[in-house]
Amino acid sequence: MSNLESAAGSTALPEVVARGNGTRGNPWEWALIGVTAIWGWTFVTVHDAVAQIAVSTFLAYRFTVATVVMALALLPVLRQLTKKELVGGIAAGTILFAAYAFQTAGLLSTTPSNAGFITGLSVVFTPIFAFVLLRIKPLAQQVAGAALAAVGLALLTMRGLEVHRGDALVLCCAIAFALHILILSRVSPGAHPGRLTLVQLATVGVLSTLWAGGAGELVLPPNGQVWLALSVTAVIASSFAFFIQTKAQATTPANRIALILTLEPVFGGLFGYWLSGDRLTPTNLVGAALILMATIVTELRWRRDL
Repeated sequence: MSNLESAAGSTALPEVVARGNGTRGNPWEWALIGVTAIWGWTFVTVHDAVAQIAVSTFLAYRFTVATVVMALALLPVLRQLTKKELVGGIAAGTILFAAYAFQTAGLLSTTPSNAGFITGLSVVFTPIFAFVLLRIKPLAQQVAGAALAAVGLALLTMRGLEVHRGDALVLCCAIAFALHILILSRVSPGAHPGRLTLVQLATVGVLSTLWAGGAGELVLPPNGQVWLALSVTAVIASSFAFFIQTKAQATTPANRIALILTLEPVFGGLFGYWLSGDRLTPTNLVGAALILMATIVTELRWRRDL
């Protein structure tokens, strides 16, 4: 069974288990958990930075610097770049560009906590797209997870009968991240994780620079706060983090990767509360809880007691 099939098409039945051999035996899964904490923290960092610099410019600097850092680290093996790594990396990088464009633009008009929880819906969208694109039938709990997520999203984001523009943009980001998970699950096995990560980062950097240049927004960051945000997100949250994710996806099924990534909105909400002063109403908290429940329910696997 391929990773994509196991992400959305395995059959199962009662003791709850997550597919895989357990995080304890795979250090890359532990590393990916650390990455989710880093990404959760960057919701606050990026939110503050894009208030002072254009979204396109922030992404151009972030991913160009990340590409340079990764390229320097990979100099000894760059010549072995394969066609699979190049084509797969460009495809994944294009989707990644869309995801970060939507997310960063959404942070202009929503809170870091909201952005974190909504981004976590990528876990729910992953089996949906596996069904739509690959005709892999979703499990019953994945359907239930999607329904829970829809209710939770409404409670978290709706103001009266309107959805906040920033929340809608971040929702588009979650859809793009789900597609990114599926692409990496198909491309990562057998590929060099560093070179595949490099191509993705370079693709996002080029597309972001073209966007910023075409919009006339490519200017120097205005102050040290923005430079710090760019440095941290470029080196730690991009070069390092995507190498870890790509390496983890080469050895771990897509559904387990998606389950680990459910920690990102948890960290995003915590950092939003501690660092940005985000406060959710009781209705919002119920919505956030339903989204977290949906992401967990979606990725649980069941087996019959023998």
